[in-house]
Amino acid sequence: MAIKRLGTSTYQFDNVHIISTAAVGGPKEGQGPLGADFDRIWPSELNDYDSFETAERHLLFESQTLAVEKAKQSWDNIDLVMGGDLLDQLATTNFAAREHQRPLIGLFSACAVFTEGLGLGAMTIAGGGPHGVLVSAASHHMAAERQFRFPIELGYQRTPTAAWTATAAGTCLLGRVNEDHPERVRVESVTFGRVVDWGSKDPNDMGTAMAPAAFDTIRRHLEETGRSIDDYDRVYTGDLGVFGLQILSRLAQKNGLSWEAHLDDCGRALYAIKEQDVHNGGSGAGCSASVFSGFIYHRMKKRQWHKVLLVATGALFSPTTYQQGESIPCIAHAVSVEYP
Repeated sequence: MAIKRLGTSTYQFDNVHIISTAAVGGPKEGQGPLGADFDRIWPSELNDYDSFETAERHLLFESQTLAVEKAKQSWDNIDLVMGGDLLDQLATTNFAAREHQRPLIGLFSACAVFTEGLGLGAMTIAGGGPHGVLVSAASHHMAAERQFRFPIELGYQRTPTAAWTATAAGTCLLGRVNEDHPERVRVESVTFGRVVDWGSKDPNDMGTAMAPAAFDTIRRHLEETGRSIDDYDRVYTGDLGVFGLQILSRLAQKNGLSWEAHLDDCGRALYAIKEQDVHNGGSGAGCSASVFSGFIYHRMKKRQWHKVLLVATGALFSPTTYQQGESIPCIAHAVSVEYP
């Protein structure tokens, strides 16, 4: 059976492999501790484009093109593109699709969109559908700031809990492989999250808002797969940052679970927190996408890690809902990847 349902929201797959990955980042990301794991680093946030929004769509398309090239394929071999971003109407994803001209499914789970895409992409392949699915996500610090927070010219004082939206894009090409093909990292299972809202209303404290959703998804993933946290070399959340990761560990402890030794966070890993003045760490749809497509994937290819759970987290709010006084509903999707 190509797809096996393990529980209410967890599915296991046969023969869905990562054919190639690519990660492209901005200058701040290149200066961070994971800079060497990016395929390309831009010299500036604009990179000679007319606007930050235009720059973001080219950042995404560059990572997609690199992933296709690294797989030694052409765009004609890509059956389906899945992914998303943070801008209104998925502008980055949709406008980039004008360039590649492949069938597109635009997704939105805010910063959790990359694992949503990996899970859905794996399901379509395992179900006998497309042979090659390109999954990607992107964000841009300057574009996100002026959409969700303040005009970038304002130079407002950021709070200690504020995250730094990553200028980054990550892409994975998923597909089937023959038995005689060299071993590859494979997408083993996915647990799709449910919306969790504990009443947080502060858009400058996403870690606190998203940590309960991450806890809910990780716990359900372990329960429905019959695993413990020890079955994973690492569990990487998407962009909880320093404070959010602490809250996640405490939630586990209160429920009698000892997770701390296995937990890390893409947003915390992407930057040198104090030296680069990013406060709580990194965030954005491109954060987990680029960290996985670069740093995590490279460690797995080197067999330093054999099994990793990527749990991207998303805050499902908009400037309008914030202005109307709504709390911030959140979601997390977990994808288990392994190197046999």
